[in-house]
Amino acid sequence: MANNPSGKPIHRVRFEPVGIEMDVEEGEWVLDAAFRQGLAIPHGCREGRCSSCKCILVEGDAEVEDYSTFALPDHERDNGHILLCRSYAFSDLTVELLNYDEDMLRRSIAVKEFAAELVEVKVLTHDIRLLEVALEEPMKFWAGQYIELSVPSVGITRSYSMASTQATPDRLQFIIRKYPQGAFSSLVDTTLQAGTKLTVKGPFGGCYRREERPGPMLLVGGGSGMSPLWSILQDHLSSGEQRPIRFFYGARSRRDLFLLEEFAAIAARLPDFEFIPVLSQAEPGDDWTGETGFVHDVLERRLRDEPLEGVIDAYTCGPPPMVDAVLPVLQRAGVEPENLHVDKFTPASSTLELVH
Repeated sequence: MANNPSGKPIHRVRFEPVGIEMDVEEGEWVLDAAFRQGLAIPHGCREGRCSSCKCILVEGDAEVEDYSTFALPDHERDNGHILLCRSYAFSDLTVELLNYDEDMLRRSIAVKEFAAELVEVKVLTHDIRLLEVALEEPMKFWAGQYIELSVPSVGITRSYSMASTQATPDRLQFIIRKYPQGAFSSLVDTTLQAGTKLTVKGPFGGCYRREERPGPMLLVGGGSGMSPLWSILQDHLSSGEQRPIRFFYGARSRRDLFLLEEFAAIAARLPDFEFIPVLSQAEPGDDWTGETGFVHDVLERRLRDEPLEGVIDAYTCGPPPMVDAVLPVLQRAGVEPENLHVDKFTPASSTLELVH
């Protein structure tokens, strides 16, 4: 144990089986310490509710606080499991990672905070908005990652996935859904106006595009899950790589669809690309001739009737019920766990608003 200039004790954390070590202050979440030092440990919600950062405490004294027993059941905690996003260290620790991605560790980016300003709010549908945010300095991130977006004037912070790419590292875009009771999204069209001062902290997340893969790519989303998937698709386009792509998107009715002209242009540009919107509640006035039902059912049928050849990379982003229904379909289709990348938008703790 050592002390830093602030006087807080510092402990050493060693991650096995990768053999990586880092420092953590007492009173600092272990996962936050990893972010601060540019170490991309697998993670998801960062609020103790998704279990993505679950691991085993091999040695040392750590306390897990303020978490969901869905993410960490009592019997697992009794057997030494902890959630890094909700663990404090009170001694040096040795931790065994249950899930780790060598590519993710290799591509770690230190989390930083950036001053920012809202440039524009663009209406995409009746409840979907595109926010464009200007940063005072460029931010490095991988297509598909997310950040914390704060409005200092009202003291609200939410996590949102970027819809933009590194083509504009000082201009970020976010596709977000408005919720009437959403603490952040309800401010869209009112408090959030061009010129509003913001703070951006990031990047976070492991659901980012993997480059130079020869096999097909599956993108499956719903609602504001379009945001990271749009970023991944745009990043693929700019890379010049060629691979089959199927993009499934679930919505309620015709009025919930957007970017249709952009998708048509992409289909005309790429030799093996298809955008498959699926409406769960198509209305009589929609004049809809496309797919109807639930997106996971359409996904399973299409993969069965029109199987993709080669090793599939799959990305699924959106509300938990949709993601939970999609994952078994992808597994039955033969997508290997290491090629399955997930961003499950968990509810913000104080509202039913879905974030990042």
